[in-house]
Amino acid sequence: MTRYDAPDGSAGGTPYRRDVAVVAFAQTRHRRRTDDLSEVEMLMPVLHRVLGATGLRTGDIGFTCSGSSDYLAGRAFSFTMALDGVGAWPPISESHVETDGAWALYEAWVKLLTGQADTALVYAYGKSSPGAVRDVLTRQLDPYYAAPLWPDSVALAALQAQALIDAGEAGEPQLAAVAARSRQDASANPHAQLQGEFPRGEYLVRPLRVSDCPPIGDGAAAVILAAGDRARELCDRPAWIRGMDHRIEAHSLGVRDLTRSPSTRLAAERAGAFERPVDTAELHAPFTSQELVLRRSLDLDARVRVNPSGGALAANPVMATGLIRIGEAAARIHRGESDRALAHATSGPCLQQNLVAVLEGEAHAC
Repeated sequence: MTRYDAPDGSAGGTPYRRDVAVVAFAQTRHRRRTDDLSEVEMLMPVLHRVLGATGLRTGDIGFTCSGSSDYLAGRAFSFTMALDGVGAWPPISESHVETDGAWALYEAWVKLLTGQADTALVYAYGKSSPGAVRDVLTRQLDPYYAAPLWPDSVALAALQAQALIDAGEAGEPQLAAVAARSRQDASANPHAQLQGEFPRGEYLVRPLRVSDCPPIGDGAAAVILAAGDRARELCDRPAWIRGMDHRIEAHSLGVRDLTRSPSTRLAAERAGAFERPVDTAELHAPFTSQELVLRRSLDLDARVRVNPSGGALAANPVMATGLIRIGEAAARIHRGESDRALAHATSGPCLQQNLVAVLEGEAHAC
């Protein structure tokens, strides 16, 4: 599913175009630890804020979809507990994806495109602080060859960074520049975990220093989607989703060129990202080297404002970071700070799975 290829149900199955927009976005103040809060307690204020921004109640939502991971929570079907934050009444149409909330948004978008709902609530949350997230993420690897070796997420990202350096496409100064710019941009983001100047720090795994890696932290985010005129009723300047697509690389790291991201490129093409220039790009790049890979794959030059929120280097609540990229891009359109934005989400080691969404504002805000 990419751009508007759902049938309208009429005789002959003629394709139709149903516009869907992000009309509201909310997120937590991301913190290193939230020992004082359960997932439900962390999530509920975000849900209240995003609903309050539109004036909707839970009963007005046609579809609800969430993204999270039982591996982070340490218990099976943990997402069912988070549903307490949505409310037990009235009954809802609900779904869940065991990955970043950006993929939950994709499912909700398809639901609205097919006309099965007019509004959707999408939320995601993650608490990385209770466990060793670097080790937890090894469970994303193939169970036969890579996972038994327990290479953690930072070590794998270091392999990718070293591949860039060995290919002559980057050096440690370029990585440091990405980190400095991201943390400086985060100074204007009240939700960011790390803001302003940040020392490069020691090497975690060469060539990656502390500043090249994302912070460990907890957080949540929520988005409301609406279709057609309903979106215009709920938001002065909706962020219309003009296209969205996601693709995956080969599972084995050994058969991939880690200096490239062909799945990101293909997803962007299918989402229509190259039809017209974008002015903003929110990239889900937890490591500095990954931003360089994504910039090349997406043809982003100096005219595009990349990660004005600070990106994942400023706050990285695992399972919510990708949804936040879509939300941040949409929020800039809502505020009139962007007209056409690209949002990217990733999951898995070394940019294994990638989703690209293109959002636009109408020519003149109401």
